Amino acid sequence: MAKNKKIEVKGREISLYSDKANDYISLTDIAKHKDAKHTDSIIQNWMRNRNTVELLGFWEQLYNSNFKPLEFEGLRKQAGLNSFVLTPKRWIETTNAIGVIFKLINQGLKQPNRLQQLNEVAIAQMTSLLNHKSTKKLI
Repeated sequence: MAKNKKIEVKGREISLYSDKANDYISLTDIAKHKDAKHTDSIIQNWMRNRNTVELLGFWEQLYNSNFKPLEFEGLRKQAGLNSFVLTPKRWIETTNAIGVIFKLINQGLKQPNRLQQLNEVAIAQMTSLLNHKSTKKLI
C-alpha cells in the first residue's frame, strides 16, 4: 500500500492511501490537527466511543464477510466505559476488520531515533495519566 496523494480539508493536508481496490484516509493526519504530539491518544479516545465502535462494526458487517460479530459484540458492550481502551491494531486483530488499517509510522528512522520517539510518547502518556483527575495515585 502506497501513500499516493493528499487532499486539502479546511486548509489542512490529509493523506490518502490506496491499495488495489480500496482508498483509505489517514486518521493520524486528522488527529495531528487536534494535537500533533498525541495523535495516538486522539485516535484511541475516538475509537473507545460507543458510537464509533457501532459505526465501525456496522460498516464491517456490510462489507466484510470475514468480520467476527461475536468479538465485535464484546467490544461494543465495553465501549464508552472508563476502563475500555481500543486501538486500531486491537480492533483489527479482535474482529478481523478490513475497514481500518494499522500502519507503523516512521519506518525510516534509525533505531536510536525510534527509541527516542517511543520514549517521548511514553512520557507524554504517563504525564497525561498522572495529570488526569480521575487517576488514583498509590503512595
